Amino acid sequence: MANYSRKTVAAEIEEQTSLKKASVDNPDEKKTAKKRTARKTTAVDSNVYVQFFGKQIATKDVLDSCQADYKSNNRAAVKSIEVYVKPEDDTAYYVVNGNVQGNVSL
Repeated sequence: MANYSRKTVAAEIEEQTSLKKASVDNPDEKKTAKKRTARKTTAVDSNVYVQFFGKQIATKDVLDSCQADYKSNNRAAVKSIEVYVKPEDDTAYYVVNGNVQGNVSL
């Protein structure tokens, strides 16, 4: 069993504390983590169309029309929008922010 003086024990505790502080201040000092490279994802160009009664309409155009109609009548920002397309009426109905309703002709 080793005989430690109080000074040696105190010095050892101080050294361990300073190592912990150094690792918190500079995490790369002792540990080196492997850097992972992110996988590159390619964007997919996609379009969705609705065809009915000899017409073809892009869903993006319907969504843009609904937002434009809402903005022409209201000042509040669009946080959420739900669009319902009813081909037999040639109309798209929308609900913005859960409470404002409207419709646009297709």
